[in-house]
Amino acid sequence: MTEKVQVVWDPAFNGYDFGRWHPMAPVRLDLTARLCREFGLFDRPGVEVVTAEPADDELLMSVHDPAYVEAVKAASADPRQAQEVFGLGTEDDPAFPGMHEAAARIVGGSVDLGRALVAGETLHGVNFCGGMHHAKPGCASGFCVYNDAAAAIVTMLREGAGKVVYVDLDCHHGDGTEAVFWDDPRVLTISVHESGTTLFPGTGFPDELGGPEALGSAVNLALPARTGDAGWLRAVHAVVPQLVSAFAPDVLVTQHGCDTHSLDPLGHLQVSVDAQRVAAARMHALAHEASDGRWLALGGGGYEVVDVVPRTWAHLVAEASQQPLAPATELPEPWRRHVKEVFGREAPRAMTDGEPATFTGWESGYDPDDAVDRAILATRRAAFPLHGLDPDFD
Repeated sequence: MTEKVQVVWDPAFNGYDFGRWHPMAPVRLDLTARLCREFGLFDRPGVEVVTAEPADDELLMSVHDPAYVEAVKAASADPRQAQEVFGLGTEDDPAFPGMHEAAARIVGGSVDLGRALVAGETLHGVNFCGGMHHAKPGCASGFCVYNDAAAAIVTMLREGAGKVVYVDLDCHHGDGTEAVFWDDPRVLTISVHESGTTLFPGTGFPDELGGPEALGSAVNLALPARTGDAGWLRAVHAVVPQLVSAFAPDVLVTQHGCDTHSLDPLGHLQVSVDAQRVAAARMHALAHEASDGRWLALGGGGYEVVDVVPRTWAHLVAEASQQPLAPATELPEPWRRHVKEVFGREAPRAMTDGEPATFTGWESGYDPDDAVDRAILATRRAAFPLHGLDPDFD
């Protein structure tokens, strides 16, 4: 297989725009792409920047109900036709002209990468515009209109992949992607997120394990609010590698929502850019360990659009290009000037929050007085036996 890396980007992706005051601001994508360009990430050997056309109706309907797709198209043509029964025209998902095409383009990008991975045309694919994990078959939800991750997975299964693992590292439970594959034994979804007792969408608990034909196909680790780097990384490393290795997928799909960051205005976790970088590196290594390097990495949530999103996803692109950026790398001065001109504020100076991003592995033993350890053990005890793993030792 070629060592090529494909990265999806085109200014057209800025068209996914819910409006001036909405948290899902397209400038986060523009700033990420600008930072990648200033670092020369898009020009590295083996990196190919690709655009995408909007997915057609047949592809969208491989995941979404026909009535829902038609409702999105109608609201896209005339936002006054948005129907809340389909999750459209709400505060989270207000309708806007061109919404169907903008959301379908994100799907097209992730699906194209998935096809290239299965065909052996690329080893890694990154779509930081994607990761719309809340969209369900019949409705929009949580800023997500169409589910690009689910569409990419369905396409890869149809085109030759036997099994796929989807790992969701967003602050919010990956409920939409989980719902699509709830009863499909070919797909394992793993979501590590803030507990639904304190954060939207209020789901994603350890006993949510998949349907009757695929028990164990859904794994959920619900972390307490205010979990920081050490706890978050301990949780990811105590659950994800073991399950991915046991499932032995043909492709690893990961969602890197960076709303886990301590500065994010919507979540309550306290994770640094440094820890997010460590997690991306582990997912990269895991793809090589478990799926012959086939790795599709997606964006997701992230609403601190200057300090957090661009740095986190630039690290992700650099990691996928197999030349990670050192944490102390200084941000390019032209990018910092652009931030000053647009936002009237100073940008970060380096690709680090100055955190060590260290953690203690699960092999150190379980601490019953630690809320994070209790959450980890609950997930391991619920899910590990269904995959032939020992929850206390594996």
